Amino acid sequence: MEFSNSLIHWYLQNKRDLPWRNTTNPYWIWLSEIMLQQTRVAQGLPYFLSFTEAFPTVFDLANADEEQVLKLWQGLGYYSRARNLHATAKYIAFELNGEFPSNYKDLLKLKGVGGYTAAAIASFSFEEPVAVLDGNVFRVLSRYYNVASNISLPKTKTEFQQLAQEVLDKNNPAMFNQAIMEFGALQCVPKNPNCEACVLNSSCAGLQYKKVNELPVKSKKTKVTPRYLNYLILKDSDSNFIVQKREGKGIWENLYEFPVFETKRQLSENEIIEEVSKMEFFSLKPVEVISLHNDVKLHKLSHQHLNIRFFQVQFDSKLPDSKPITEIEKLPFPIVIHNFIVANYCNSL
Repeated sequence: MEFSNSLIHWYLQNKRDLPWRNTTNPYWIWLSEIMLQQTRVAQGLPYFLSFTEAFPTVFDLANADEEQVLKLWQGLGYYSRARNLHATAKYIAFELNGEFPSNYKDLLKLKGVGGYTAAAIASFSFEEPVAVLDGNVFRVLSRYYNVASNISLPKTKTEFQQLAQEVLDKNNPAMFNQAIMEFGALQCVPKNPNCEACVLNSSCAGLQYKKVNELPVKSKKTKVTPRYLNYLILKDSDSNFIVQKREGKGIWENLYEFPVFETKRQLSENEIIEEVSKMEFFSLKPVEVISLHNDVKLHKLSHQHLNIRFFQVQFDSKLPDSKPITEIEKLPFPIVIHNFIVANYCNSL
């Protein structure tokens, strides 16, 4: 009880004032938890405010076009979260009459909702005594109890879930879960935590054994694959452009992009221009191919490093299915392409 009481006391004095903490509305809580997966609060907050303004209820989100949802999500990354969010909103609105499942077990059945998110909604909205387990909780528990198990392993997750459930304040699960996550985010931070000013320093085993900077243990490393994407900005005599929707599984599904060809290595500028000139899909021959900035834009994703370059291909006639920039700017793009469009073709968006 000392552990949970200290955490809650600390939380009441130090917590950030965030909109999803001032409600038990499961829609708001679900929305915030999906947005904050792999995302810092400072980055996610403006998106949360935009979404709740555009879609005040789950019915509003369910009735929105996917392109509108993806456009509002643009720049937040991990776009499968947005697609799952939209699909789940439709299910809740149309199959469950707008009522969220009120317990952990049924929340887990929702698309895009895993154990952590289900526990968060169940405890924050419905006060179900189920412990949350995210990166912050792993860190706090591993340090406080000096647990050196590798958190990359599935069996370790079970071990920590049991520990989190044991220390959970069953009478106040929402407050405790918020407290332990906030403590990990603000006090027990990944690097160089201020242990001298920590309310738990007298009882923290990791501090006692000088293991704070070694915990939690995470040995698994993500293999990163390099990819080389060469985008063709097809511009016609009316200064209109060709864009296409990215379909199929993989990165950026259902987002828009310029025509692209991928190479196995970084080609020189002359090699790319030569490749473009050979392409048979041009029924109209381009008048010139221009490299737009020689620098390669490196866009880092969790498992891929994208080496991106842009080449403008100018035509002296109209292109079929081309669109003006005022139309294109309304479409959802990967943020690296969106930023390129803004920098090169728009005064402002």
